[in-house]
Amino acid sequence: MLLSSACVYGLRASVYLASVEDDSYISITTISEELDISRHFLTKVLQRLTDNDIMESMKGPKGGVRLTRSGDNIVLLEIVAAIDGMDILTECALGLPGCGTAKPCPIHDQWADTRDEIRQMLTETTLRNLVDRGKAGNLRLTEEGEFQWA
Repeated sequence: MLLSSACVYGLRASVYLASVEDDSYISITTISEELDISRHFLTKVLQRLTDNDIMESMKGPKGGVRLTRSGDNIVLLEIVAAIDGMDILTECALGLPGCGTAKPCPIHDQWADTRDEIRQMLTETTLRNLVDRGKAGNLRLTEEGEFQWA
């Protein structure tokens, strides 16, 4: 898998929040239960997104997290960069230091093309795009599930 588990969970939680019709705070426990993600792990992941101004949190009985902007204005690259960094889009697929056009590895040219396509997809795809696609096709965001909560 190219993305870490933390990044995948961050993306799923972000899509979940983008599917909420109002801008209310949603408890981490609710997100954890709906998406079947460990609450403790999810809390750490969402903290990274909060630190990067993608989400904001509020403590208290009506607290939780929410997106700082509309899902129309958050692209997937922001979430990936906040959690995993940009290394996936810059490093050698084989992990070789100094890999580049002057000293390429055996997969360099193919990986460079794939990496560019991944960057383009992450840059052009918003959370709203995924919500709309998920709702239209009743696609799943959990092992079991559908967009039944959206």
